[in-house]
Amino acid sequence: MSQILTGNKRFNAEAASWDSNPSVHEASSLALKSILQQLPDLKAPNDFDILEIGCGTGLLSFNIAPYVRSLTAVDPAQGMIDAFNTKLASQPDVRNILPVCAELSDPNDGRIHLDPLHRDLVQNLPTRKFDLILSHLVLHHIPSLEDMFKVMHGCLKKGGRIALTDLEDFGLEAKRFHPEAKMEGVMRHGIHRERAKGMLEAVGFVDVRVATAFEMEKWVEASPGAGVIKGEGGTKMKFPFVICMGRKDRDG
Repeated sequence: MSQILTGNKRFNAEAASWDSNPSVHEASSLALKSILQQLPDLKAPNDFDILEIGCGTGLLSFNIAPYVRSLTAVDPAQGMIDAFNTKLASQPDVRNILPVCAELSDPNDGRIHLDPLHRDLVQNLPTRKFDLILSHLVLHHIPSLEDMFKVMHGCLKKGGRIALTDLEDFGLEAKRFHPEAKMEGVMRHGIHRERAKGMLEAVGFVDVRVATAFEMEKWVEASPGAGVIKGEGGTKMKFPFVICMGRKDRDG
């Protein structure tokens, strides 16, 4: 299987200062709102086990964890996981999150077998399957979406679901979401609705929908390589985001 995620060098370097960027907080909050709107049963009592792929420093993870039984948060950048663990250590009451540094390319990867609520049980762990898989602003970093969707499908329980939020590919201007200095690891400038839907269905997902999630304004470069100017004299653009949803067939 081809490499699933790229740009780890960049994300390791930026991990310590990641949470200082207001736009990443805004995008994570809007993603949470969209997920809860699309999956209202998350707000009811449940025993859901969630896998988050590309968790970063845990901005979405910490907000979604109170709604579910457990959350296994995976990211291939050790710097991001280190920052995540630092935050987790300062919140001892949060016991249902397990950060894992892994470039997930196999649904049977033993690193996701540990139950966050039973960390003492480490021997002869069965393969773990999940009720829901989340990712936020991750898909556009993945070289092969088809490979990633296959992994996600394999990680789910029968009837399990996905809810994946990302920038929408709305044409050439979508490229401006990333400044030129941060193009490392950017495989595509957003998610194309019909292509994503077709790939999800091709790997076995049913009830697939790719819907509007939210819109967000962001400071951008006036021209490639000019640098982002925030405030007076700067340039802002509004970017659309989508949420990709689907379910693993209960009979599959």
